[in-house]
Amino acid sequence: MYEPIPYQGPEIVSANGIQICYDAFGNPNNPALLLVGGLSMQLIGWDEALCTMLAERGYWVIRYDNRDTGLSTKFAEAGTPNIMAAMQGLPISAPYHLSDMAADAIGLLDALGVEQTHVLGVSMGGMIAQTIAINHPDRVLTLTSIMSTTGEMSVSMPKPEGLAFFTAPPATDLESYIQNEINWVKGNYGSGFDWEETAVIQKATATWERGTYPAGAARHTAAIIASGSRQEALEKLAIPTLVIHGKEDIIVPVEGGIATAEAIPNAKLILIDGMGHAMPPELWPEIVAAVAAHAH
Repeated sequence: MYEPIPYQGPEIVSANGIQICYDAFGNPNNPALLLVGGLSMQLIGWDEALCTMLAERGYWVIRYDNRDTGLSTKFAEAGTPNIMAAMQGLPISAPYHLSDMAADAIGLLDALGVEQTHVLGVSMGGMIAQTIAINHPDRVLTLTSIMSTTGEMSVSMPKPEGLAFFTAPPATDLESYIQNEINWVKGNYGSGFDWEETAVIQKATATWERGTYPAGAARHTAAIIASGSRQEALEKLAIPTLVIHGKEDIIVPVEGGIATAEAIPNAKLILIDGMGHAMPPELWPEIVAAVAAHAH
């Protein structure tokens, strides 16, 4: 008889000196699987159906808001970095680095009593996940890095058409935020998959109502730039690693995923035709199966 996957949360806990909002799916007695979100991605960016699919594979699935995102602590006193100047090669002052965001994740695990976890990160979340594995290898069972990169600028810069999304003005109301999200999906879904406008509108509305934070996105970007390359550290990594990347990604080009897999000893690489900088629902069964097989 099928037993529904229990859902826990959301809750806010103290972690690494700040407040982190998280929730979880599945049995807490199962091995933990920590989901690390991308730039300005709230925990609800991990669809409940996807989390449930992972939990049904026998994991306690934890998703959370990174600092400066959603309901976690905001660093408003740090100001807004000049990202355009940084992209032109000028020095940037970052209030924190990816290592601090990795420490947030470890603090969350500490608060939840989790000694070791499988870690799965997407985009910037993949960079944070890599940093968790580098800085806290004793806490990581396996690493999965999706549509991410090593931090080497030669393989990490968005394509020109992708860079345009970062220079667009932020939304000022729900209507403009929904339009921005529709534009993002149109440009980044990839040619191999269809998308539903109704679903995009629903997710955008929920995200807006929960609280968007453009200044946080700028500080995330500054953290990425200031943290530099992880290439040498990844070459010394001894954690089983799976790298997944779309061949049509214009935000983090596929070269970034290939470089990640080449840097980490014995990493497995899966390249997906027609996939951009997104994880369409049609891909969830394939991704869930790959992550579960890797974790086992």
